[in-house]
Amino acid sequence: MICKVLPQDTTISHVRVPVGIAKTVVILFFLIAALTWPSSTKAQMTEVDLELVLLVDVSRSMSEDELELQRRGYAEALVSEDVFKAVQSGLLQTLALTYVEWAGSQQIVVDWQLIQTREDLDAFAEQLTVKFDPALRRTSISGALAFAADHIEYNTYRGLRRVIDISGDGPNNLGPLVTRARDATVAKGITINGLPLMTDDGAFSNFYLERLDIYYQTCVIGGPGAFVIPVYVWPDFADAVRRKLVLEIAGYAPPARIIRAQSPARDPRDCQVGEKIWRDFQQNRFWDP
Repeated sequence: MICKVLPQDTTISHVRVPVGIAKTVVILFFLIAALTWPSSTKAQMTEVDLELVLLVDVSRSMSEDELELQRRGYAEALVSEDVFKAVQSGLLQTLALTYVEWAGSQQIVVDWQLIQTREDLDAFAEQLTVKFDPALRRTSISGALAFAADHIEYNTYRGLRRVIDISGDGPNNLGPLVTRARDATVAKGITINGLPLMTDDGAFSNFYLERLDIYYQTCVIGGPGAFVIPVYVWPDFADAVRRKLVLEIAGYAPPARIIRAQSPARDPRDCQVGEKIWRDFQQNRFWDP
């Protein structure tokens, strides 16, 4: 074997590297850079006691008067002394809050805001009393939960707890199964609490589900300490919202409540009862709003 030794002042101008090895080196370089370089998103994360989504039903079954009652009820509850004390009771005394209206689709009314002071609560509440759009269509609890879960996952806050507070006056009748959306949301470490509106005014009696609170308890809520607070008459709405916000912000759970047995017709424990009601309505009326 004859080895040729290059002189010391000789420069090697070209070194051939197999394409496969070159690609591997480049990929490894970017992987290492991604793992070691600080993420701008992570660097901007703000720690809070709670990330809370107020997820409010504005489907067609809600009248314009009821929509206004909801907005004003949330605004009244947010500026209450009890809610402020709940914020102050946290380890960080800081809350990340957003207000989203939903039906068949979702609309962010007030995006994520940091809540620490009375002034923060007042400013958030004030935004809820501005002009709002008329009711949307259908009722997709599953779509609303999926949207709210993503809204939590991709914000710039890191909460010690993460909660979705969903109100509604009927069962799911559009989109994926509600139990599937619930389970996927809870698997992300998010608790779902319910505010079922059992204030039937007869306008949409075809879609009315007796004991909607049982449906919410069985099919919608989930996660550690999840609970339901039903509203039976509109004058009680603001007070129910206030009690619910205090429990959620302070991290308390209400006492257990006994649920009565129900008749098999429109069984509120059937998590597909909303889809069945909608199918029956279409077959009988041949109308799809």
